[in-house]
Amino acid sequence: MSSYVLAVSGASALQLAERSIQLLLSNNHDLNLILSRAAYEVWQVERSIGVPTDPTQQESFWRQRLKVSTGTLTCHRWNNQAAAIASGSHPTAGMLIVPCSMGAVGRIAAGIATDLIERCADVHLKEGRPLVIAPREMPWNLIHLRNLTALAEAGARIAPPIPAWYTNPANLEEMIDFLVMRLFDTLGETLTEIPRWQGPPR
Repeated sequence: MSSYVLAVSGASALQLAERSIQLLLSNNHDLNLILSRAAYEVWQVERSIGVPTDPTQQESFWRQRLKVSTGTLTCHRWNNQAAAIASGSHPTAGMLIVPCSMGAVGRIAAGIATDLIERCADVHLKEGRPLVIAPREMPWNLIHLRNLTALAEAGARIAPPIPAWYTNPANLEEMIDFLVMRLFDTLGETLTEIPRWQGPPR
């Protein structure tokens, strides 16, 4: 069972985060989940979903909503920097921030850790562990580009969730699955339940 940190910042495209949670658990992984303070608000505005802030209640919420009983889920408050995952001595297989706001990108690039997400990202960089950042903004300005370049130079993988049309997705759910699959490919993690593209039809 691999252990991952999945962080969700206050950017759009929360469907990617929700599907990531579901697939990590259904693939029987150990998941540490962090929602930023803004993520709760975005989930309410974009999807009319009131996610509990209490960690125990939130764990039950995701289990019921996603209908998954496998894997291990630990939810963390966004400002709990005393959590075990805030220490480099706590082993993980990697961290994914999806979606990642440009505010979070800038603070992580500057080495500023104002919350648990930014602290965990800093830990993964300093420990040389995989850190995948899925920035959700368009267009990118020069500040965005420089911050993303600094993170790439520090060892992070930058994986913007850009749709692909060669798979001929039939609906939004198939597009979401493709994007989530590619994000976890970047971590070297193969998630079952998502069919792979086999090339163009003959």
